[in-house]
Amino acid sequence: MATDLRVSLTDKCSLRCGYCMPPEGLDWLPDDQVLSDDELIRLITLAVHELGVEEVRFTGGEPLLRRGLERIVEATAHLRTKTGRAPVTALTTNGVGLDKRARALAAAGLNRINVSLDTLDPERFHRITRRDRHRDVLAGLAAAAAAGLGPVKVNTVLLPGINDDEAVPLVRWALAQGYELRFIEQMPLDAQGAWQREQMVTAHDIQQALAGEFELIPVDARARGASPAQTWTATDGRNTGTVGIIASVTRPFCGDCDRTRLTADGQIRNCLFARDETDLRALLRSGADNAELAQIWRAAMWGKAAGHGINDTSFIQPDRPMSAIGG
Repeated sequence: MATDLRVSLTDKCSLRCGYCMPPEGLDWLPDDQVLSDDELIRLITLAVHELGVEEVRFTGGEPLLRRGLERIVEATAHLRTKTGRAPVTALTTNGVGLDKRARALAAAGLNRINVSLDTLDPERFHRITRRDRHRDVLAGLAAAAAAGLGPVKVNTVLLPGINDDEAVPLVRWALAQGYELRFIEQMPLDAQGAWQREQMVTAHDIQQALAGEFELIPVDARARGASPAQTWTATDGRNTGTVGIIASVTRPFCGDCDRTRLTADGQIRNCLFARDETDLRALLRSGADNAELAQIWRAAMWGKAAGHGINDTSFIQPDRPMSAIGG
């Protein structure tokens, strides 16, 4: 059962990370193709009430660019799952502008937050994102922690020749700040189609770098459940915390995946790397009732392939880049 719903609120982003999109950006979705706040809330409500969804994570693009974000979070937080509990609400963001909205998001009912940060060096940050917003991201992280959205998780992608020497410094910094660092293997989801397996920093590379500097104690695998991250308790002799690696490429976890994705333009994707989508927006706007929407949605989830196939010679990268899918 797909109990984890990833909802993309927009394909727009305030940064231009090279592993996601080109310097000039992309052609954004026309406004009339993007689901309205009310349409999103209706579909999220349907997913929670009828389809067994227990966690809703808001993504982008950059979800902080969505004006109605707090309203959507609040409406979701007030729902009740089939077991009578409120769904867990989460947000994945680049952190730009988070310092101004963290408290309001927490008040709206947001439970968890992940902030993307690939480097501790402002100049490297500019090289990776093509924007001078490093200080803003750090301010957003601090604001999230102050608002009670902890443990704040930090998502990091290591890139060969750019920031692949920062695994250890990033973990030391995260432990000192009380953040949980998550390294993510670079995936074939860039708009340019330039990803090459031979040029990625792997989970093995990261583990090797950390093992020489930290005591790493594996967290019981049974506690992982459907989480994409393999985690360890890490200590450097002064601070202790959790560090994780999401190895979608070299250590696929497809068999335990419980995620479904709803794009900003109302398409259901049963896998991040799927090449087919199910159009709920057209059904929604043609007057389909909840029973019909639920039936189509269930069929899309049941059609999920056994694996993403990245390691197959027949693998073809999805047409949509990450920013248009939602992480």
